This record gives sequence, C-alpha cells and structure tokens, in this order.
Amino acid sequence: MTGITTTTTLADGRELIYFDDGATAKPRTAATTTDHRPLPERGEPGEVRFDALTDEWVAVAAHRQSRTHLPPADQCPICPTTPNNPSEIPAPDYDVVVFENRFPSLGPAVGPVPPTPGWGTTGPAYGRCEVVAFTPEHTGSFSGLGEARARTVVEAWAHRTEALSKLPGIKQVFPFENRGADIGVTLHHPHGQIYAYPYVTPRAGVIGAAARKFYDGSDGRQTLTGSLLRAEREDGSRMVMEGENFSAYVPFAARWPLEIHLVPHRQVPDLAALSGEERDELAHVYLDLLKRLDALYPTPTPYISAWHQAPLDDLLRPASYLHLQLTSPRRAADKLKFLAGSEAAMGAFINDTTPESVAERLRAVVVQESSHSRATTSPAPLGALPEGAHA
Repeated sequence: MTGITTTTTLADGRELIYFDDGATAKPRTAATTTDHRPLPERGEPGEVRFDALTDEWVAVAAHRQSRTHLPPADQCPICPTTPNNPSEIPAPDYDVVVFENRFPSLGPAVGPVPPTPGWGTTGPAYGRCEVVAFTPEHTGSFSGLGEARARTVVEAWAHRTEALSKLPGIKQVFPFENRGADIGVTLHHPHGQIYAYPYVTPRAGVIGAAARKFYDGSDGRQTLTGSLLRAEREDGSRMVMEGENFSAYVPFAARWPLEIHLVPHRQVPDLAALSGEERDELAHVYLDLLKRLDALYPTPTPYISAWHQAPLDDLLRPASYLHLQLTSPRRAADKLKFLAGSEAAMGAFINDTTPESVAERLRAVVVQESSHSRATTSPAPLGALPEGAHA
C-alpha cells in the first residue's frame, strides 16, 4: 500500500479519511483533523420506489435540491480549511481525501431493499455516497496529477471498495468521476464520487446477465469481458494502448462519440482485488488515457469515468470482470451529443463517429512514454496494431 490513511469524524458524524502520498507520510494529529463547524444533525435517508414497468429501483432524493452548486473558489467546500472558509476538509492541506457526502442520494443508513417489490413498493434509500477529493488544488483535473498522486487515488478507490462492500445490504460499489460543466458537475474542484447501492443497478444488471450467459455457455472457463479484450487485441484497429497488465480500446459497438474501455489482463472482480503492481500500472495508463482525451480538442473534454465492478451478487459476481468505461458526449470541438428520442426514450444509441477513426485519433496523440505502456505516438493505419504491441 502506498502512503498511510487517517480516519476522523466530521462535526455531524460523517466519516472522513485522509490518504497521504508515499511511504514516508506521517499520521495526522487531532489539530488538523477536528471539524469545529456547528453543523446540523444528519437527516434520515430519502426514499427508493420500485418501478414495476421496468423492474428497477428509483431513488427519490428531494433534499439534494439544496446542495452546493458551483460556488466561487473562496467558498469551495472541498478545498482545505482556511480561517475564511471552514470547509468539509478540516486540515489546512491534504493529498487525497474521501468523506461521506453531506447531501447523499443514498444513506447514511444502510440495509436491504424490500425483497419482493411490486407496484407501490417503497423503502428507505439505504446506501452510502462518498466524495473523493483528488487534490487540494481548486483548479485542474485528474489528468494533471502526478503519477504518485494518481496512485494514491487508486489506493483510495480500492480501500473504499473493500470497506463499502462489507456494509449490510450493499449490492454494488461504483467509483466514478463526472468532469466538466457539460456533464453537469456542481463543483469545479477536481473530485470524484463513490456510490454504494442497496441493489444491482440497471446497467450493471444488463452487463452482468450477458456476462453470466457467456460464462455458463463456456462451462465457466471463459469470461465475456476477457473474450472481448482478446478479440480487440487480435483485431488491433480499435486498440489505443497495451501495457503489461492493462489494455485500452474503443469498443467495436461504441455508443458514445468518445468511448474507451480500460481492462485488466486478468479477471478480477473489483479494484480491491488488484495487486500492487497492477495498481502501479493503472495509475500510469489511466493518466495516459485522460491526457489523450484532453489532447483531441483545444479545450478540455467533458467525460464520465465509470468503474464497472462486480456486483455483490452470488449469481453475477463469478462471471463479472472489472473494467473502466470512459465516455464523452463530445462529437466535435463545438458539438455535443444529446440523448434525445432514440437514446433517451428507447435506449437505442446512434453513434456519430466510427470506433476505428476515434481509436486512430487517440493513438496519434503524443503522450510521454514509460516502461508501463506501449502507447503509440503517431497515427497507426486502420487494422494494424500499434508498433511494439502484441496481438
């Protein structure tokens, strides 16, 4: 593990954890971890309602209407605390911090959803919503972090995945980042979130069912994601990079104008199951991908970075396979893809770009090399692997 962790409690009882870079980091003292704000008591969970038409749960969180929305820099709630800005983070400085969201969609209580729902079924919105502050700097983005700091974020994701997976009733742990005003962020400060759901989400359910069907069809000898990774590497035309432990590609049937999947070479259920060596490489290749995405246009590209981890479900988990889906609605320098009739109403996506051309553009971006990844630095012809990559 890199660095050390220090756990404290905010004034209203929420958990906060400091993740400090490097093996020489020192434990924090009470003087820098005590929250002196006069915060009100935490409210009860919101509500989940069962949609019988789609067999899905919907969270109702009306209390989030009052959450902080794009505050000025001197009032940012996830900058370090100063005399003029007693923020969510009591310390005057930090490396990476994870804390329970003050305005959660789920939680703070945890427990299961009703077991046999139907029309009219409701329940408490059990679960956990956490904020991950990547840096004390108010401006910038994940792609601007150093590799050591990115490694600390990976450690925080793995730590929280393991801890949240043990909470009563939790069925899925989802680390993600929304980047950019076009995605709908409410804070400019570089950060991500982690949701721990009391149910398997609709998208995870679809992916999990397909994975289980493939797994059963091979008598448990192969996984769907592993098979797709192998096929993409053999084809080569949509590959973006290949490392020792991870590869990235634009999927054959990409839905979004910009879509990249980052997949480990061995099947693991979640980030917590990655080895130290794999976490080291992940910090590097993930930074590489984000830099490539930002280099495509003159201005930063909005994106959603979504870590698909195995649900905590006895049927789905054995066939599931950790992977990242990095997507952006940006289809040109001055154009975004909006989810209108076909996508929003029918879930039938129509892509305005070809996966092969997007992969070629991403390969062509010049990114500083390291021994962890053989990413190309000049355009590669369609249908060919980047030089030095293996099929």
